[in-house]
Amino acid sequence: MLASEGHAVTHKDDASRIPVIIGVGQINDRPENLDQALDSLGLMRAALEIADADAGGGWLAQVDSLAVVAQISFRDLGDVSRPLADSLGISPRYLEQTAQPLGESPIQLIHEAANRIGSGEATVAAAVGGEALRTAAKRAALGNRVPNASADLSAAMAPPLRAKYGLVAPVDVYPLYENATRAAWGQTLAEGQAESGEIWSRMSEVAAETDGAWLRKSLTPEEIITPTADNRPIAFPYTKLMVANSSVNQGAAVILTSLALARAAGIPEERLIYVGHGAAAGESEDPLNRESYTRSTSMAVSIGRTMELNHLSSADLDYVELYSCFPCVPKMARRILDWPVDRPATVFGGLTFGGGPIGNYMMHAVASMVTKLRDKGTNGLLFANGGFATHNHSLVISRQPVAAGTFPQDFQLQAEADAARDAAPVLLDTYTGPATIETYTVIYDRAAAARFGIIVGRTPQGDRFLARVPRTDTETIAFLTDGAVEPIGTSGTAVTDGEYSIWTRQ
Repeated sequence: MLASEGHAVTHKDDASRIPVIIGVGQINDRPENLDQALDSLGLMRAALEIADADAGGGWLAQVDSLAVVAQISFRDLGDVSRPLADSLGISPRYLEQTAQPLGESPIQLIHEAANRIGSGEATVAAAVGGEALRTAAKRAALGNRVPNASADLSAAMAPPLRAKYGLVAPVDVYPLYENATRAAWGQTLAEGQAESGEIWSRMSEVAAETDGAWLRKSLTPEEIITPTADNRPIAFPYTKLMVANSSVNQGAAVILTSLALARAAGIPEERLIYVGHGAAAGESEDPLNRESYTRSTSMAVSIGRTMELNHLSSADLDYVELYSCFPCVPKMARRILDWPVDRPATVFGGLTFGGGPIGNYMMHAVASMVTKLRDKGTNGLLFANGGFATHNHSLVISRQPVAAGTFPQDFQLQAEADAARDAAPVLLDTYTGPATIETYTVIYDRAAAARFGIIVGRTPQGDRFLARVPRTDTETIAFLTDGAVEPIGTSGTAVTDGEYSIWTRQ
């Protein structure tokens, strides 16, 4: 929990177990000459060196815990944790790389680093990540191949049923939450899009004023939600300016140590950022095995319990970073938090404008939050989401000292989320007969034409199934997308056509 003013920890033994963030670093790589471009490993090293300088220098040589967010830009590099340590000339006691590059990875690694310092297992800890997808794509294009590393990874991991119906990448799945929550909140399509546009516009304003952001241009809500030649529809109701931008070369790093060592090194108190309480919980790994698309119980547990553990209300927060791969995530999160739509939901610019370096976005958010708090304010909430609205990890950082004994802490609250969650409906591989629409989306091609629609349907018995809407069924595609009538909850029929169940409105 956060200590009250006047209760700063001063006892030497306590201070040696209190983790503080002392250095942050970010890098954008935009080389004119492709031969001079950094790969993911190079971005990580550069970010760490910047963080070390930010902390006053000399800390990297003392790092005894180095944790890396896995990267996908240069798959041939494999696990980069050891090569990274070797390039820095260090041999940390703890050296690890995450199994996957997930959105919550940076917060998890920072939380684990704080635990190691709090338990006395480490004295100086660093967390880092980097992605050079833009460089990787340009180099591949020289060989007449333009890859999409994120899409390739998603396709390789998609189970057969989702792959068959086209629910492969995150951009295919998150609209299921977007459309379901809009209907559950009683919004029209126009109202739901207006809320997304408002949140994203404010993110673009933050990015325009943030040195580390990739796209530094302020846009209006109308520019963000209106489909154009430069802002094509991706997956209904999302346009290009409403989804994560992974075509970036970005790295970010965070260095932590104990309050005692930071003070001994002479780091000014106003530059020390304390790590508070946090909480993590997740949903089923299969997005088709969820209780509902109108809410996330694990998100509510992660955010709600983090606020409770830190004895904070939304009014006590000066800044928030609500993960923003797609609008449905910060829209759900802000309702749990009671965060106003007219206050920025980011300190970095969001994954569209700040940049979406696959699993490392939140490392940039932490770096920006630290910079913001050093300048003004007291408390910041970091909420991260990974997978297919699957993993949630929240953490408070603050200028206000924490109480002795706060760390180590057990941040995993999965059992609590599981106990609060309703059972998921039975999932059918195939279905023919009458049904209602639980949620849906429409997938578009690069020419902005509908490729097909995807219906998540419910049988009269409450079972769940998938059905397609062929692109040739222009009437149903229009019904799903024109906003004249809310499609969710309407009736139809699933019929069999070859390998697919096909949705009809009859």
